[in-house]
Amino acid sequence: MTLSRKEFFRKGLFSLGDTLLKATGVLQQPLAGTAGASELPYRDQPMVAVPRNERCLVRSSGCFCCVERCAQQAIAVVTGEGIRIDAACCTGCGDCLYVCPVTPKAITLRVRAELSSGE
Repeated sequence: MTLSRKEFFRKGLFSLGDTLLKATGVLQQPLAGTAGASELPYRDQPMVAVPRNERCLVRSSGCFCCVERCAQQAIAVVTGEGIRIDAACCTGCGDCLYVCPVTPKAITLRVRAELSSGE
């Protein structure tokens, strides 16, 4: 399996680990006793990212992991506040969630219908 330099820099270090796991066949083997993709909640419903700015590092240290990772450019930095996510542009892919370095995460995924209902 090959990984181009352009693809590596576009996806970051996660692409290298993903490539190595695919090459060894680890990702193709289902884990015993785990729920399949069809059993995951909200699998077929559209998702949207929601910021939790009280946890976000962009206010204090200048962390821009999620902004750099978002391919749709749906995340913007608001000075002194944190991040703002444009729900119209967000596809709910979860890339921003996975690269967020804080625990608990400063971004969560919610079902788009729940968000529009005012919750």
